[in-house]
Amino acid sequence: MNPNPGRPLVLIEPYAHRPGGHHQRTLAALAAARPGSLVIAPCGLADGITVPKETQARAATGPVGLAAAVLTGGASAAEHISALGRRVFTSRRWPQAVRRLPHQVTLLARCLTEAACLRTARQLAPDAAAVVILTASEALHGAAALLGGSKHLRFIHEAVTTEDLPVRLLGRLARRGEERVLALYPTAAVRDQFAPAFPHLPGEVRAFAVDDGHRLTDAECVGARAAFTVPADARAVSLVGGWWPYKDIPTIDAALARLTEPLHLLVCGSPLDDAVLARWHQLPKVRLHTLPGPVNDDVLRLVYAAADAALVARLPGVGKESGLVMDAVRLGVPLIVSRHDPDLTRRLAGQPWVRLFQAGDTDALATALDGLADAVPERPGPQAPRLVGMHPAAEQAAFLTDTCTRLQVKEKA
Repeated sequence: MNPNPGRPLVLIEPYAHRPGGHHQRTLAALAAARPGSLVIAPCGLADGITVPKETQARAATGPVGLAAAVLTGGASAAEHISALGRRVFTSRRWPQAVRRLPHQVTLLARCLTEAACLRTARQLAPDAAAVVILTASEALHGAAALLGGSKHLRFIHEAVTTEDLPVRLLGRLARRGEERVLALYPTAAVRDQFAPAFPHLPGEVRAFAVDDGHRLTDAECVGARAAFTVPADARAVSLVGGWWPYKDIPTIDAALARLTEPLHLLVCGSPLDDAVLARWHQLPKVRLHTLPGPVNDDVLRLVYAAADAALVARLPGVGKESGLVMDAVRLGVPLIVSRHDPDLTRRLAGQPWVRLFQAGDTDALATALDGLADAVPERPGPQAPRLVGMHPAAEQAAFLTDTCTRLQVKEKA
């Protein structure tokens, strides 16, 4: 039960200007689920982010109030200094501590941006039921709360840059601000990674992606296969998302070369590796379809709809939430996924719509792909999102407001 039905939910997304991705999709779904929400996007909103007009959601894409403007100016200056430092200190002849300085300044810039958004929220929604930073920095949590003057929840997805001594000292000075924050970790692995570094920061595990209920229809699947010229009796697999370092593209590369059955491979994302794609084009058993990204949600649905299964391969030990797994389960697409995260593997093991393979095992992946020729996994049902910890958007919005209320009560106690 939502104890604050008439008060707005404030959703802060510093990366809302980037097209594509489940971060932007979650932002739109939460805003649509909570009428009167306030969306704060300091760098603007990507074209693909839409919220139904009947929800009366508002959006702010710039600072409101003097304090927010000053903090935004500080963030911009810090980001320029960071960019200059990355150019100046790019050579490995510099000591590592020096080469890392620009990244420490980036952490400061992100903190100032968050604080500016929190100050804007205070101006536009002083009676907010909850304030949530959907993609929060991995550092300076207390400083953001103190400078922003607001209690808030913050989803922390991964540690891109760790704190060095100057940032750690700043964090210690602002430690009392951590009492005004509750960290939300999308997976237990991310929580376990952060807990030792921030022992005083309250936090709990909560999946980030939400189920919007928009599963693929049979008509969409038939139309998508026709659009990609994939015959009804052929087998197709989607490989969605940018080829970031934690993606295990080498294992996929080697497995495709070992295929003994024909396979349509739909590749969509950015960045990709043109040399690898050129090699896949030459493989006798692979029919390659490429859509360099980022792409909007309609195109992404088309890619998933044309596939018999979605392929997710990560390096062992990568424990952050997989937007690809969440998307496939949300849309009702079977999965071929690596055993890279013990907790995710435990959730998926034994499900008829999942084919697991050992992370980094080329032969096991090739066998799983060839196996589609004999039997295609059944599609995950409407209850599958619960299995991976995903909640309906309205339920997630209620959780956020309830949790923020608990945080406010705790601070007053």
